[in-house]
Amino acid sequence: MAGFNDKDYYAVLEVSEEASAEEIRKAFQKKAVKLHPDVNKEPDAEERFKEVSEAYAVLSDPDKRARYDAMRKNPYAAAAGGAPAGYGRYNPSTSDPFAGFGFPFGGAWTGARTSTTRSRSYNPKAGADFVYTLTLDEHDAAQGVRRGITYQHYAPCPDCEGRGSKTSEHPQTCSMCSGSGHITVDIGTFMGIGVINVVCPECEGSGRVVAEPCSSCGGSGRVISASEMVVEVPAGSHDGDVVRMEGKGNAGTNGSEAGDFVCRIAVPTEQLDTRQAGGFRAIGFALPFLGLALLNGWGYVFPALFIALGVFLVATSNLRGRGRYWWRNAGLAVLSGLSGSLPFVVMFAVMSMCTAAWRFPYVH
Repeated sequence: MAGFNDKDYYAVLEVSEEASAEEIRKAFQKKAVKLHPDVNKEPDAEERFKEVSEAYAVLSDPDKRARYDAMRKNPYAAAAGGAPAGYGRYNPSTSDPFAGFGFPFGGAWTGARTSTTRSRSYNPKAGADFVYTLTLDEHDAAQGVRRGITYQHYAPCPDCEGRGSKTSEHPQTCSMCSGSGHITVDIGTFMGIGVINVVCPECEGSGRVVAEPCSSCGGSGRVISASEMVVEVPAGSHDGDVVRMEGKGNAGTNGSEAGDFVCRIAVPTEQLDTRQAGGFRAIGFALPFLGLALLNGWGYVFPALFIALGVFLVATSNLRGRGRYWWRNAGLAVLSGLSGSLPFVVMFAVMSMCTAAWRFPYVH
């Protein structure tokens, strides 16, 4: 998130602090036309366009501009209780004096919501799975083990119990976009762009906002936390096997369900290197073509070359260092190659039948 010195909206639009609403509108139109992604193909054009849009959204609104000007004069007012209603408190532990606030004081246009982001967006989403790779030797995988794991993940905020607000259980309709999730910005008619719709920076497109966001989680309903987990790896496990624990992954936003804790078993002695995996995939890719050639009596050269290539790659690699169950990953590689070739085989088969029907239209 940008720091306080990087959030000079007047400098972004290149206008004075005494600029009128009309001057601000014209300055935004001029910059937006130059930076719009449909016109400007520079790598940072989209980010700069979002920045000027954010600046215009603040300075074009009298109330937001007044709050912004007040904060510029006294950025620590919120610490003494001077924050506007509906916004969080200033957090001295962060480098951004606006980090304790929702839009327009930081947090706008960001894709990910973290525990330090003060977004008022009410956007319930299920938490993602937390994937952990546990490396075992062949003996432990065969016998089965119990392993304690400490991991960091999103957990429900203890202060607001995951809701996002300590005082209200119900979200509010976003006042900036009236619940539509988008705001309309007029950037003039230059090059036919005219009026455009952008995602509302206040609700991030959801149309709803958290009433009085929790200062601990910023309204998301979750915070980063460390947890401990005991994973029971069953006997007879192999490389690529998965142990899943439901609801132990990342917490969802605004009270949504949590993802799962997914422990992937890795057994290095059962894994194939890139050369070996490529060889088995080449063999699998050729098998359907070989079957088609046997049925039609043509096209043996292509599958034979692929099979020869696969055998060469496998034969010239070192399989002696692999464990007893390397063939499991070899079989998966063959299946991967086979699935990749099936669409081509079907296409060739259809073309072959169409060609035969065209050559002999009256043969029954």
